[in-house]
Amino acid sequence: MTRRRGAFGVLLVLVLLLAACLLAAPALVERHYNEVVPRPRASPSARALALHRRLTIVDLHADSLLWGRDLLDRSPRGHVDVPRLVEGNVAIEAFTVVTKTPRGLNITRNDDRTDMITPLALVQRWPPRTWGSLRERALYLAGRLDAAARRSDGRLTVLRTRDDVGRYLERRRRAPETTAGVLGLEGAHALEGDLAAVDALFDAGFRMMAPTHFFDTDWAGSAHGVAKGGLTAKGRALVRRLEERRVLLDLAHASPRTIADALAMATRPVVVSHGGVKGTCPSERTLSDEHVRAIAAGGGVIGIGYWETAVCGREPRQVVAAIKHVVSLVGDDHVGLGSDYDGATTVGFDTSQLAALTQQMQGDGLSEAQIRKVLGGNVVRVLRAVLPER
Repeated sequence: MTRRRGAFGVLLVLVLLLAACLLAAPALVERHYNEVVPRPRASPSARALALHRRLTIVDLHADSLLWGRDLLDRSPRGHVDVPRLVEGNVAIEAFTVVTKTPRGLNITRNDDRTDMITPLALVQRWPPRTWGSLRERALYLAGRLDAAARRSDGRLTVLRTRDDVGRYLERRRRAPETTAGVLGLEGAHALEGDLAAVDALFDAGFRMMAPTHFFDTDWAGSAHGVAKGGLTAKGRALVRRLEERRVLLDLAHASPRTIADALAMATRPVVVSHGGVKGTCPSERTLSDEHVRAIAAGGGVIGIGYWETAVCGREPRQVVAAIKHVVSLVGDDHVGLGSDYDGATTVGFDTSQLAALTQQMQGDGLSEAQIRKVLGGNVVRVLRAVLPER
């Protein structure tokens, strides 16, 4: 009996240790991947803060749903949650859903044979239906955003239509301590090869979709894939279906051939939700001047990121340098913010500190009208042009 009790005690300790590890693992992983490493900088001036508070700020890309945090609570880790969005005066955040990433992730060459989201799903105790299905992962994470909005007492609104955008922005003028989300999808591999799945994801609230993420899919080539091809026949059908459903086409991570193919057939504005430009930071994560001009010609917007491979730095001056390069090429109507917050990125400021960008833009000579467009006005215009009316 004593031996049995001793063995049971050891087993209980092991179970408790395993439970503790499972509870702690998501926080430890995120602390490693989503860092804020600020450099000393002057606080924003009173003039910059006054302007910042008057802006309608929109960010085209944050992967915050991936990490299991309650978005309604301010967190000591990561980059985005509702309290920090409100503090940073962010009116609309695009919450993008990641369903699969390869082991050894890099910006040069990846295949689709491995998946690092599965272990994250297990340690975060996602429901079993998500363990083997990328589509179910997308639906589960969409449900988490809706659930947060329902619990938020009006602090968080999910936008699905042009009418939603108009009503929310009108309400926000009276209640500025609120924010809103738009659902986006990183990579059409979550469709699991089925074009009809676009409808299920649309019904779940997705209003922005990228054909690829870090590897080539049967829809299109990725800038970080193996073949790096263009749109396939299925990919062309996908672009047509997204336009029919009025879902915003996102060309972030797309190969140059995919970008060219998509722009040749698009009839509505497209976005690059997060990235940079080769004019200030040559890399596989950035756009050529030719692509910048082509996206602008269709009325689209390029979201500039805040991390190293997008802007060759992580401070406001590098972000604004990329913004100014786009402005110099195509004017001030086609560039916005695409932070890639909570996307396994190390940044110099989180979403509560966005006034640093306003300060930098003022210091670099952008006018108030230009700052209004870049920090949100351009994306609001595209949402109103592309989303379904109601």
